[in-house]
Amino acid sequence: MRAWQRALLHRCMQAAMVGLVVGVLTFFVMRTLPGDAAYRIAAARYGYDLVDSAAAAAVRNELGLDGPWLAALLSWLSDLARGNLGVSMVSGEPVWHELWHELGASAQLALATLSLVILGGVPIGIACGLQPGHRLDRLSLALAVVLRAIPPFALGLAGMLLFAVQLPVLPAAGHGDSASLWLPALTLALPLSATAARVVRQAVVTVAGSAYWAFARTKGLPLRVVLWRHGLRNAAVPVVSWLGVQAVLLVEGVVIVETLFARPGLGHAMVHAVFGRDVPMIQGTALVLGLLFVAFNATIDAACLALDPRQRA
Repeated sequence: MRAWQRALLHRCMQAAMVGLVVGVLTFFVMRTLPGDAAYRIAAARYGYDLVDSAAAAAVRNELGLDGPWLAALLSWLSDLARGNLGVSMVSGEPVWHELWHELGASAQLALATLSLVILGGVPIGIACGLQPGHRLDRLSLALAVVLRAIPPFALGLAGMLLFAVQLPVLPAAGHGDSASLWLPALTLALPLSATAARVVRQAVVTVAGSAYWAFARTKGLPLRVVLWRHGLRNAAVPVVSWLGVQAVLLVEGVVIVETLFARPGLGHAMVHAVFGRDVPMIQGTALVLGLLFVAFNATIDAACLALDPRQRA
């Protein structure tokens, strides 16, 4: 069996296991949380000011929340086997419909952020790796330390003040057009670009210290030719692995930035579903996040196999 076939089979088995484990654990965790789930669902539907015991009792009877747990879990697993994630207890909409909207917003933000990271961090990292210890290298290290230490909400607020108030070139919040995408993307991309520059720098330093790099330079090849033919492909393997992990984190864990800029997204949807005790929505969101992690890992495996022929042996 070829390397890519083994990797694909392994990831498919991992996806099935992730789906089963995530769904079961999420179900039992949400069922064991303290408080009245019916009251929380009614409050998410109608607002806390309009909820009383009668509304909670009506929701409890409508959704069958007093029924046996095992029957509810088996029903969800049966629907999952048919590709159905159920219906939201709060909105009444199919979970797939709501997740598709949230996933599209998260993917759009993640793609814009990674584009800025690649355009900003990668060239700086290559320049620092070719001249380690240079002034640009030291400045890059200082920026990486400072930007990683600043909380995302502080960067977001500073970006709002600069680009939406002082220089009114970008909207402060919302998600209606493409212009509203770049301020939250820039908030996420600044610290990631600084870290990406250090990751790329270390990869280039490792490649530049190798025997094949020295042999190519000894033959008299120009630096740009050696970098293009021998350096970038070898240095790309650890960089691609790092970018893949960051892509997963961007899709899953940008709740603060989504909330600050009033944008939809999977992380934001998960938080609201937990507050509203919307169990089908929580299970569906957790399942999609887990499968996304597997899908990104499979993509990273494929990219590394394509970049490094030695891994296909």
